[in-house]
Amino acid sequence: MTNTDRGTLKLYMGYAAGVGKTYRMLEDAQALKAQGLDVVIGYFEPHGRQATIVKTEGLETVPRAKVQYRGSTFEEMDTDAILERSPLLCLVDEFAHTNVPGSSRTKRWEDIEILRDAGIDIWTTMNIQHLESLNDQVQQIAGIRVRETVPDWVVQQADEVVIIDLSPRALLHRLERGVIYDRENVERALQNFFRESTLVALRELALRETALEIKQRVIRDEAATTPKPSDPSQAGNHKILLLLTADPSTAMLIRRARRVGDFLGAECFAVAVNTTADLNRMTNSSQEAIERHVNFARNMRIETRILEGNDPAQTLIDFAHQNHITQIFLSRSRKASHAFFSQRGLLQKIVRLARDMQIVIVSERESATE
Repeated sequence: MTNTDRGTLKLYMGYAAGVGKTYRMLEDAQALKAQGLDVVIGYFEPHGRQATIVKTEGLETVPRAKVQYRGSTFEEMDTDAILERSPLLCLVDEFAHTNVPGSSRTKRWEDIEILRDAGIDIWTTMNIQHLESLNDQVQQIAGIRVRETVPDWVVQQADEVVIIDLSPRALLHRLERGVIYDRENVERALQNFFRESTLVALRELALRETALEIKQRVIRDEAATTPKPSDPSQAGNHKILLLLTADPSTAMLIRRARRVGDFLGAECFAVAVNTTADLNRMTNSSQEAIERHVNFARNMRIETRILEGNDPAQTLIDFAHQNHITQIFLSRSRKASHAFFSQRGLLQKIVRLARDMQIVIVSERESATE
């Protein structure tokens, strides 16, 4: 590899802590080191698991950076030190980790992007529940909102994804023996992600996601070699439009549209409609909420627009026709708290105006604990 080449990304994916992601990554790394390859550990989280710790023996570890925050000292991966060391391969645990405030970057995956830009190959670990577009499904399964997530496009650019599988019964046996967490934390774990029904559902989710990723890679490879029609309106491709509002359910809508778009290979647009293109004319709470959703959509690699119009439904449909949209995604919150959706005729008007498009109404579902 030359210094101008971008480093590859290999992702060890599981469905829960303790299935063996880090163990397998270290085991594979030891095999490469035995062949004489330059391998270092950029960040390793032992969690007190002795069998995994043993697998680090003989591997060089880059010292962590110390970050001061609110009078305390925290340790994070030292990206600059790894860049200076410039190994062929760097091992990094916990891909979805959020760095301590005061770090150079917010997320560990952003640090990894910097390392890859420098030509360093990366192996890293992640659980399926940290994939952004699955956030709502995971909450429905486990009753817990996962706060640390990775955008789908980051995972999709991985050169290789290795699924580390283990039966839920075997995983629970590991937990009960104190292999995964200290014994005093076992009961807490059993009340959260380590309920057997939750583990079974998360495992199925991981396996389905793997199958979907394989299918999407085939589609992307075929699309790359297929000539595109010169007239976009004749392309026959799906195009998805989603409406951004201040309602909290909009985040769920963005995730759903992104997943459907990835499945169909569809281009996605996200628009907010206002009486003026200047969001500053809105109330502070609405402005902040819409700006947050706009930024979230952009982070999910969805193209965004702020549209100006006194008639939200007509403005939305005009944009849809101009951009050859085939599907429109709208959210309907169970609380229906936002004024935009309190107008009973709005959804019906959009449906009436969009007779040549498919309308998808996405409603919030109850979580497993509700």
